[in-house]
Amino acid sequence: MKQGSIFDSEAHQNSPLANRVRPTDFDGFAGQKHLVGKGKILRDLIDRDQLSSMIFWGPPGVGKTTLAQIIAHKTESQFITFSAVTSGIKEIREIMQEAENNREMGERTVVFIDEIHRFNKAQQDAFLPFVERGSIILIGATTENPSFEINSALLSRCKVFVLKQLTTDDIVELLHHALKNPEAFPDYKVVISENDLQTIAQFANGDARTALNTLEMVVLNSDRQGDQVKVTEGSIEQLINTKSLRYDKKGEEHYNIISALHKSMRNSDVDAAIYWLTRMLEGGEDPLYIARRLVRFASEDIGLADTRALSLAIDVFQACQFIGMPECNVHLTECVIYLSLAPKSNAVYEATNNVKSDIKKTGNEPVPLQIRNAPTKLMKELDYGKNYQYAHDTTDKLTSMKTMPPDLEGHEYYYPSMQGNEKRFKERLEYIKNWHREHEE
Repeated sequence: MKQGSIFDSEAHQNSPLANRVRPTDFDGFAGQKHLVGKGKILRDLIDRDQLSSMIFWGPPGVGKTTLAQIIAHKTESQFITFSAVTSGIKEIREIMQEAENNREMGERTVVFIDEIHRFNKAQQDAFLPFVERGSIILIGATTENPSFEINSALLSRCKVFVLKQLTTDDIVELLHHALKNPEAFPDYKVVISENDLQTIAQFANGDARTALNTLEMVVLNSDRQGDQVKVTEGSIEQLINTKSLRYDKKGEEHYNIISALHKSMRNSDVDAAIYWLTRMLEGGEDPLYIARRLVRFASEDIGLADTRALSLAIDVFQACQFIGMPECNVHLTECVIYLSLAPKSNAVYEATNNVKSDIKKTGNEPVPLQIRNAPTKLMKELDYGKNYQYAHDTTDKLTSMKTMPPDLEGHEYYYPSMQGNEKRFKERLEYIKNWHREHEE
């Protein structure tokens, strides 16, 4: 078991913010209200001191480790952590025997295994007899489906609790708790706006650890005036929006000319497009680079207005691989002419941007239960696949089943144009929308 030392205080002060402000009770714990809210199942088990071994299953940064430590603290239990990398069978059995001795003396031991799915079968089996005898309360944390990653014998002796990804509001609440904690930034007062906390929370995408690490980096990189640190929008943007905009270090003219080719084709100026293409080829540009850009253009600027455009671009890319320069220049020219004269639509491109905008705001929305697969008993018990409707069983090959995350229901991303073939897609989309309006319950 881990023993205390005179260096623990100093180590704590130098540890990451997420460790310094880790709560020891539910007052400072953000999220998972479906489990630890007043009157909820896990909260009741803890409050009534009726714990049994359990598995916490959820994405990173949702509080699995913190929740295990709160349980150990509230139940006044010894708390032991195991690592799948460093813990061998011999070490496991030695500490399990110590836990058995403690039980006989009336002391309970909580054993926390982070990333329990990384333990092999033999390591997992080593815990079984001690879980069965009640020598320990085993709490395993995993980001992977326990149905597939945990031995069935061990899984059958544990309650599985599904932890949900934190919402933006959960993370803002967490950041407020952190800023109020005297252990967070003991040497100065942090001044940060509510809008900036929202920005950090959205950037964290449901991960509390990311949010706290970002807050710490922002504070450490902000201007200090005496004992006060004022966080500005600029310091946050610098940390979370720094991106590399170029794929290599070629000269500016390289980028100017590929831009000119792209925009000439978009403007349906076939002669200008051929000119810029030839300028690049004569300058020694890699034909495969150009071919890749044409494949991109076929979907970004033409899309479903001409469904042949993408096929032709891929054919030309393969021709360039097969023949190479100088012969493949004619294939590239053929493709540039076709793409320049094809009907234009950026509806596919805009659809991807519309979706990305929603994802940035909402993070990783959970997949609705009715469209999840349920190959295991546990997943069926959790209602995976319940009320699924098979479209091929219906006359119209359409159902009223909802497949969008509930919080995004009604959001639309694809707006087809009336250009070329896309007119047919627009008509089909309108038919599907009308069908749903007529069949809404």
